[in-house]
Amino acid sequence: MKNVLGRFSQVMVGAVGGAALLLSGVGMASAHVTIKTDQTAAGSYTILTVGVPHGCEGSPTTRIDISVPEEIETIKPGMNYGWDVEVKRDEAATPAAATPESGEHGESSGRISEIIYTAKTPLPDEFYDQFLLQVKLPSDAEGQTLYFPVVQTCEEGETAWVQIPAEGQSGEELANPAPSVTITAPQDGAGH
Repeated sequence: MKNVLGRFSQVMVGAVGGAALLLSGVGMASAHVTIKTDQTAAGSYTILTVGVPHGCEGSPTTRIDISVPEEIETIKPGMNYGWDVEVKRDEAATPAAATPESGEHGESSGRISEIIYTAKTPLPDEFYDQFLLQVKLPSDAEGQTLYFPVVQTCEEGETAWVQIPAEGQSGEELANPAPSVTITAPQDGAGH
């Protein structure tokens, strides 16, 4: 009997400790929409992975709107099975990257300013999904943090992951922080 009570006490201490961590905000970062990247060197091409870990208070996700920061002139959204993708362009902004001098190809019809993924079938709250974006990071942005605000629309409600920390404030202090990437020093050979 002592053994059972001892194990029960250990389980309860662990459960209470875990609940305290969740209530204090520790461990909640994984519940946010986030961006992971394979590299962050200024001037490099990289793949951004936008992760959506849950719905809106239990409601399935139906749409993800990703705003592209003005500093990003070259971006290509990945196709994602189960989702339709469309882009919105800022026709007033002509991407500098789409010039013969830059080595980029193709016609320019304005910088992509927003990428919208619409679910063919709503993503249940208990499932995770990710969206890949190929981008060229700006070559003159070393040390800058670029924010990609995301609006997550669900069958019931939405969550706007759009909060940007004030100077000196940590993103961990925000309830709905915008996903971000911090640009590091340029590296040799970090082109295509």
